[in-house]
Amino acid sequence: MADAEVGPDRPDGEEEAIVLDAKGLRALAHPVRVQMVTLLRKHGPSTATRLAERLDVNSGTASYHLRQLAAAGFVAEDAERGNARERWWRSVHQLTRFDHEDLAEREPEAALAYLQSVHSAYTMRTQQGLHGLQTLPRPWREAFDMSDAALRLTPAEARKMRDEIWSVIERYKRASDDQKSQDTERVWVNLHVLPEVNLAAQEEN
Repeated sequence: MADAEVGPDRPDGEEEAIVLDAKGLRALAHPVRVQMVTLLRKHGPSTATRLAERLDVNSGTASYHLRQLAAAGFVAEDAERGNARERWWRSVHQLTRFDHEDLAEREPEAALAYLQSVHSAYTMRTQQGLHGLQTLPRPWREAFDMSDAALRLTPAEARKMRDEIWSVIERYKRASDDQKSQDTERVWVNLHVLPEVNLAAQEEN
């Protein structure tokens, strides 16, 4: 699983990705923190006050979550922008990766809380997109898609399909990195591969 939100003004030497460990998993097990990291990656450095306004929380809550993210290494204070009255924060990484099954087995509650936080962020993003859909130019409305497909696959086939889809996404990502046309806009692609575990168990009985 990868969260590939790239923000502007990334300092030289900043790491490309952070692979979640137990500490990081617990730190991101809150939807507000996931959204904060997303905003910092997308828009660049910000203050607790500005983030609070975007997330509809008070500045004290935003400051608390930023400190928790800083302690886990996800954000850092931007000393070049800060001053005596206002602290600025930046994202330390472009990507968050959660690819270790053994970590999920060791920290099942934190893993579930993290995934639920990511899901909440995805849901909010989808709602925002739907609210503005009818105001978009027609070419973008025609490009819009929200669909699903029910397939019967083995675990190996599901992994292969997932990897093939990601290879397509990576190809378009490389193209978009080289394309600075005014016709381009940020497009979110959410990929879910969800086995119907409960239904499978019922079929076996």
